[in-house]
Amino acid sequence: MSVSQRIKDQPVSERPRERLVEQGPNALSPAELVAILIRTGLKGTNAVEIGKQLMSRYKTLESLAQASLEDLREVKGIGRDKAVTLVAAFTLARKMAEDLRRESPVLDNPERIADLLREENRSYQVESFQVLLLNTRRKLIRMEKISQGTLDTILVHPREVFKLAIAANAAAVVLVHNHPSGDPTPSEADIKVTRDLIRAGQLLKIEVLDHIILGRRTEERSKDYASLRELGYFYS
Repeated sequence: MSVSQRIKDQPVSERPRERLVEQGPNALSPAELVAILIRTGLKGTNAVEIGKQLMSRYKTLESLAQASLEDLREVKGIGRDKAVTLVAAFTLARKMAEDLRRESPVLDNPERIADLLREENRSYQVESFQVLLLNTRRKLIRMEKISQGTLDTILVHPREVFKLAIAANAAAVVLVHNHPSGDPTPSEADIKVTRDLIRAGQLLKIEVLDHIILGRRTEERSKDYASLRELGYFYS
């Protein structure tokens, strides 16, 4: 397919909107999802190509979501209306995540934790380590991002985690990070970090309840996350 081919001239099975209907939104790349939002391209450049240019410029969806109207309009093919649409879409996503946190959900099992952070972590192209700060009733106080690393590499120090927990008067924490590869199987480094943080928490009387690793579902893998507690890596 020529890069200049209009989307409406592509086979139906290759068009982003039709693929979303038939296969679901998770089957689409970030550039294709952006193309649906901006709707049209320019002469010689279709909407998906403009979506790819945006992703190439900003590298991650998180960076794209933080772009201003003025920054977006510097990209050829993104006028005022398209920039407004993108800013509105990303702002709605942030507000939805904030609403979920304000509801102070009870986070007493891995599935609830994965449900809370799945969408936010789906866009990350490098590992991002987060900590959920919980009160004595296992309700969320707030979520804090601790570190963001290169692909499949994160650096986490107990001081960073528990300084935040102490400041929030948290009784317990849940550790969360993503695997950009999509495979949530814990690495040796993941296991070591978990055990180090468990020991630090025991000294400070702040319980580490679990470490959830977020990935993606496949035909062979029904769950898109792994719980290190369920896998037996926590001390009894």
